[in-house]
Amino acid sequence: MSAPLILGFDTSGPHCAAALTLGETPLRAVGEDMARGQAERLMDLLQELLTAEGKTWADLSAIAVGTGPGNFTGLRIGVSAARGLALGLGIPAYGVTGFDARVHAAPQGRTITIPAPRDMVYVHDEGDAHLIPADAVTAPAPAPSPADLAVGVALHAARIWPASAPPPAPYYVRPPDAAPARDAPPRVLS
Repeated sequence: MSAPLILGFDTSGPHCAAALTLGETPLRAVGEDMARGQAERLMDLLQELLTAEGKTWADLSAIAVGTGPGNFTGLRIGVSAARGLALGLGIPAYGVTGFDARVHAAPQGRTITIPAPRDMVYVHDEGDAHLIPADAVTAPAPAPSPADLAVGVALHAARIWPASAPPPAPYYVRPPDAAPARDAPPRVLS
């Protein structure tokens, strides 16, 4: 079996990033910082990456996407794009948590953290993710660039491929801040 060509991408933070790997060899990675606009930029960025490497969508073995934790809207943009591409191309899509993606760039013995709101960070400990104050981490791993994060997403998927996996879904550490309305629905007159 030949090495898989995997297109990995991440929109879980204020960036849009993508990487193309052949097995465990990164071919090319790009990352763009952006607070908004990932939905408009993602597909063009992916096409530009494939074109730069002389590849087409039909060449891909799998899609990989960063599933967070991270920005609510960004996660949904990435996950829905990955699921749609995989369905349309007839290839598997792998969801990769931010913790798994960061392992590929983190120095040994450093704590992997993911930025969270209000001077907090997400950390992964014994199979669970927790939200803790950022200053409580004594030896944090340096934050990867968006391009390095996308490489980590693709490399992690390369280790899973060709095994099947459930469709990608956002990885939430805590429930969303939004909640359904508590008011009773209005009475429908007939």
